[in-house]
Amino acid sequence: MRRSLLLTAAAAVSMVLLAMLVPMAILVRSYALEDRLARAALEVQAVETVVSRHDDKGSVAVYVDRLNDDEPSARVTVLYPDGTGVGPDPGEDAKVLDARNTGRARVDDVSGGSQILVPVSRGGNSALPSQTPVIRVVVDEPGFDSVVGLAWALLALLGLALLVGSLVVVDRLGRSFVQPIRRLAEHTQTLGRPGEPAPLAAVEGPAEVQELGAAIDRLVGRIQLLLSRERESVADLSHRLRTPVTALRLRVEAVADPELRERLGGDLDALQATVDEIVREARRSEREGLDPRTDVVPVLAERVRHWAPLAEDLGRPFELDLASSGPLLRTSRADLEALVDVLLDNVFTHTADDDAVRVTLTSYDDRVELVVEDAGPGLPSGLDPTGRGASGAGSTGLGLAIASRTAEDSGGALTTGASDMGGARVAVTLRTA
Repeated sequence: MRRSLLLTAAAAVSMVLLAMLVPMAILVRSYALEDRLARAALEVQAVETVVSRHDDKGSVAVYVDRLNDDEPSARVTVLYPDGTGVGPDPGEDAKVLDARNTGRARVDDVSGGSQILVPVSRGGNSALPSQTPVIRVVVDEPGFDSVVGLAWALLALLGLALLVGSLVVVDRLGRSFVQPIRRLAEHTQTLGRPGEPAPLAAVEGPAEVQELGAAIDRLVGRIQLLLSRERESVADLSHRLRTPVTALRLRVEAVADPELRERLGGDLDALQATVDEIVREARRSEREGLDPRTDVVPVLAERVRHWAPLAEDLGRPFELDLASSGPLLRTSRADLEALVDVLLDNVFTHTADDDAVRVTLTSYDDRVELVVEDAGPGLPSGLDPTGRGASGAGSTGLGLAIASRTAEDSGGALTTGASDMGGARVAVTLRTA
């Protein structure tokens, strides 16, 4: 945000400075040229006096040379009717002839500056235009080596100072917005960690940022209240169910039929396990935080090796290619273990005991890929195995749906297909974000 503000301010201030300083630079140059022309006009008057009083061209040449040496930016030349030129710019053109014939002074633009032409009246010969000398003064345009260069340098320094000053002010203003918002962001990052979050410190900055901080604080308090009530409700549910379950267990133990007693006891055990799982899931955020981070590769590798003894007991080929390390991913250890159990349980349940299994775990900088392949009959055609309740083998159809949800929660995905081993191929991608 601060960078965007600085770039926007720099662009806006630069356009304003250009719109202001460029015309000022042009005006400075114009004023400098006008000043030179004004000084040249005074020189013309002095030269006109000398020329009108002296017929000796040598005396005029001495004066003109001294004048040109004193003022290098203006070159004075006296053009006589006989074609003689005293000064650095001899030679006549149509403009000189016009000034001599009309008897009027004129100012013209020439290459590199301006030219002043002034006809000189010489007593009785004044009535004869053809006998009138013409004074030519060529005034050079002011360049960087003149006062114009100094003025332009001062204007550039002024513009640079204004630009830097405006950027400093904008940066201070942007910091007053960005730093409080950054502290709010850091505070919100701590909300997903286990335990009670630290209270939000007093938010400084503009009124809008303070209102945002107050709104976040109220929202966090509301979420904590809802989570607390949910946990209490689940705990109460578990506590309330224990008494009737215990009573049912006592009655089941009193059943005379051993087969019926064993079946009812198994149902009660399943009910008790379901209740415990509900309570455990409800308290997961309290244990792991709302945004858990796990070193995925060791957890997945450990859980895959956990199934190796079962494969060995069944005589099933069990090929493993597991990475040794990987990035931290946004998922919990329990979800990762459940993911591996779901994938391998499907293989062990729905394939023959001697069908081979291959598990590949590959790690990248931003993701981890777990691929489970088998040599069994493959997945049923025309059915999405990741849909909830979708099953082609008589199961509940929740296994791959749970695995797919775990992958999607981390920003990844679960894909299915055919393996080169002849059976099914299930690939799970877990991402860092």
